[in-house]
Amino acid sequence: MNLWSDSGGTGPELVLLHGWGMNAAVWSPLLDALRARYRVTRLELPGHGVSAPLEPDLAAWARACLAAAPPGAAWLGWSLGGLVAQQAALLDPARIGRLCLVASTPCFVQRPDWDCAMPGAVFHQFAEALGDDIDATLRRFLGLQVKGTADARHLLRLLDRALAARPAADPAGLEAGLRLLLEGDLRAVLGGLATPTHWLLGARDTLVPPALARALPGLMEAADVTLLDGAGHAPFLSHGADFLAWLELRCG
Repeated sequence: MNLWSDSGGTGPELVLLHGWGMNAAVWSPLLDALRARYRVTRLELPGHGVSAPLEPDLAAWARACLAAAPPGAAWLGWSLGGLVAQQAALLDPARIGRLCLVASTPCFVQRPDWDCAMPGAVFHQFAEALGDDIDATLRRFLGLQVKGTADARHLLRLLDRALAARPAADPAGLEAGLRLLLEGDLRAVLGGLATPTHWLLGARDTLVPPALARALPGLMEAADVTLLDGAGHAPFLSHGADFLAWLELRCG
């Protein structure tokens, strides 16, 4: 299938993957700065923006992104986009130069041996609420993304603006994305990831708990993990200068 994509800028290739319920407009506040340094390709995940829905299969989503991305690019994946990027690098490491994973994790839901994640009941509640009121469900999810940050109202306005800037996500795409968040678990294979991988986590993130920073070195050797003080689930919006400096250090 063909995903929506948009490319612009000059420099090393950089692919941007947004999170669940969002679209490519979420990168707009930083797009000029990114395009000044990189050749940026924004992708919209299946069922989000104008990309057609796809079955809730992580490998299928990753293959769709691989088909739309320039070869050898660095991939920047936020939240669900980071999970898709991890799977893509596991499927075809030769096509990805490096991974920069922002507020993402190999497993979003708590398991008996994995407590640095959200309770599964939270995602089940989102899945149940989608059928009743999609807009209210997305608003609640956005609220969790900014919870605990000093500039929560400003961040919420930026996320609201991004949602309104592109076509609404398809209900089937939202349901499939939630399934990936609920069922995706790459912990057992993360150690075999050959692609250079860098993690940026928010110290106040309520969706990807900061305890993940301590768990990642146990899953992959020499894990490069940065924990950003004061940041929640969208550090590229709340701490734009710090985010750009982190990215430049990893991607040149």
